[in-house]
Amino acid sequence: MKKTINKKHNKNEPWFKWLTTELNSYEAFKDFESGKNPRDVAEDFISRNSTAISQVFEDFDEEDKDTLDQFLKLTECEMHVFRILEKQIEIKNKVRFVDFKKRKK
Repeated sequence: MKKTINKKHNKNEPWFKWLTTELNSYEAFKDFESGKNPRDVAEDFISRNSTAISQVFEDFDEEDKDTLDQFLKLTECEMHVFRILEKQIEIKNKVRFVDFKKRKK
């Protein structure tokens, strides 16, 4: 996907890059292994980064909200792709091949 979300410079663009970097470096899988669910992991991430996030929201405007909405749509799309792939794997694993040439005697 090569669509540019916002063609003109967005003053919060560096913050979105920071968020992406922080999320990618956040070791969520350790939390998952300890039994936390995705919502709790997300809330922990927000809590740990609350100061930086609150600074961004001081100047958040409608253009920034539109950018955030586009990221949400993209993220939801990715989730659906992963769910579809998961279902296809489940179906593949359930398929059994029967050799009709072999007959029981």
